[in-house]
Amino acid sequence: MTAMDDSPVVPPIVALGVAVLAISTSAILVRWSEAPNVIKALYRVSFTVVALLPLVRRSGGAAMRRMSHRDGLVAAAAGVALALHFAAWFESLDHTTVAASVTLVQAQPVFVVAGAWLLLGERATRRAVLGIGVALLGMAGLSFGAPLLAAIDPTATAAGADPGTQYGNALALLAAVAVAGYYLAGRSLRRRLSVIPYVTVVYSVCALTLLVVAVAQGHALLAYPPHEWVLFAAMALGPGVIGHTVVNWALGHVESHVVSVSLLGEPVGSTVLAVLLLAEVPTAATVGGGVIVLAGIYITASASHVSEV
Repeated sequence: MTAMDDSPVVPPIVALGVAVLAISTSAILVRWSEAPNVIKALYRVSFTVVALLPLVRRSGGAAMRRMSHRDGLVAAAAGVALALHFAAWFESLDHTTVAASVTLVQAQPVFVVAGAWLLLGERATRRAVLGIGVALLGMAGLSFGAPLLAAIDPTATAAGADPGTQYGNALALLAAVAVAGYYLAGRSLRRRLSVIPYVTVVYSVCALTLLVVAVAQGHALLAYPPHEWVLFAAMALGPGVIGHTVVNWALGHVESHVVSVSLLGEPVGSTVLAVLLLAEVPTAATVGGGVIVLAGIYITASASHVSEV
């Protein structure tokens, strides 16, 4: 398989399955790292850029030089939105469960369709609108189900009812909105640019944005123990290069709604890994709300033909 090949050696569906498994490790790696969240995000993206440089030199340099000024501005906007996504999502994992955070952040297809409908005037089918409604209902249940349960039955577990958890859920939703903005901003670029030049420009802008934030917040850039650097590299090579870059590649070979639906495997995979590796068992409210969210995302994504990048 190559990033530019129109006749891939590896079947795209197989590659997509491997990518989803790789992406599912992201939340676990973030939790294992004790570095500041903006630093985790900075090095995840920066190491991804470094890993892609050989491919850029071989096949993407000319395409990047031909990029117009307007396309450069759109790519920069997509990179800033992606930086906000990483910063908000990594922070959310400090305040809520892996299951809740990953499920809420994976709701991005709902926001992509809603954004294209409200901002770009693109028609949304009745099925897509139904899916958005179902997903929003699930998000409300996932975020507020535990507090309501605790209010009705004071003897019930209060897990998920504290304000810190609600803050984490809100950050995960912000991350979902931000990554939807990234998809919408870069959608037209992906039609004109092959995957390696596109992601290299966007990831570079994303890394620069995170660097500015890290410096502004006064975080050390290099003073981290060896195991942290291993985790930074794992975040880049696993969820980054093997995960999201392969997903971008797959979009050139299969329909976008197939990719969106396939990504519903991430919350499931991440939740299973959290149970096995973090001993973090989701509550009934989280599982119930999460199932409804995933159902809404499935309905929306399978009904929509909005192109993603």
